[in-house]
Amino acid sequence: MKAIVVAFCLFSSLFSCFSQEKIAVYFDFNKYELNPTALTALNDWILAQPDSKVLKIYGFCDWKGTSEYNDTLSLQRVQTVFEYLTEHKIAIDKDYLQKGFGKNFTQDKNQALNRKVEIEYSNAIPQAEKQIKEKNLAESFKIAQKGDVVRLKNINFYNNSARIVPKSESTLYDLLCVMQENPKLKIEIQGHICCQLSTSLDHISTARARAIYNHLIRNKIARNRLSYKGYGVSQPIYPIPEKSDFEENENRRVEIKILEN
Repeated sequence: MKAIVVAFCLFSSLFSCFSQEKIAVYFDFNKYELNPTALTALNDWILAQPDSKVLKIYGFCDWKGTSEYNDTLSLQRVQTVFEYLTEHKIAIDKDYLQKGFGKNFTQDKNQALNRKVEIEYSNAIPQAEKQIKEKNLAESFKIAQKGDVVRLKNINFYNNSARIVPKSESTLYDLLCVMQENPKLKIEIQGHICCQLSTSLDHISTARARAIYNHLIRNKIARNRLSYKGYGVSQPIYPIPEKSDFEENENRRVEIKILEN
């Protein structure tokens, strides 16, 4: 299973605190399961939008396969997302709509963008209040389960190197605190890079994951609780080549997989 991603589209009015928004969850070919990267993306959205109410969940597929098969697969994707949202206490409107479109919609030329579920939701909380409600890294780990992946936000490196920029130190400290406060927690540190179709620079993702591993070791976190791995460009959130700086930054990331909690 490969990367899927959550994308945010804001439709809020400047004259109202009520907003209606949409996210799109992208699946791997012929799959309806949520992989670790998908779980990270959905957890990020849940943390940022805890008081949302889901209005619609629509499923889609690429053009490959029969219409009957794709209709079923699109509904399976809808059900997977629905179950995950309800498990994590996201409100579902009593009159919410769900539908599987299969491959019967206007297809994008990039087939990866057709394998998706779209979630439409409402949020009546003003933006300022939503910012107050955002969870910190420790709270992200509290809701994470074995196999889930938590993204380390604001971790940045100097270009083409494993040297962490100084402004990332606060996030490293937060991760250290999480490890100290949860002595049973075991993790895999996962490095990802962006912006290329070849694998010639994949070693940089490993070096970046190892840099965070070494930081924790230096601060007396036991080695048997830690591992690291570089995934290069094998699990992009957005298809490569990226279309913007935002997409590049989303693909260029470090994530923490929960091995034991």
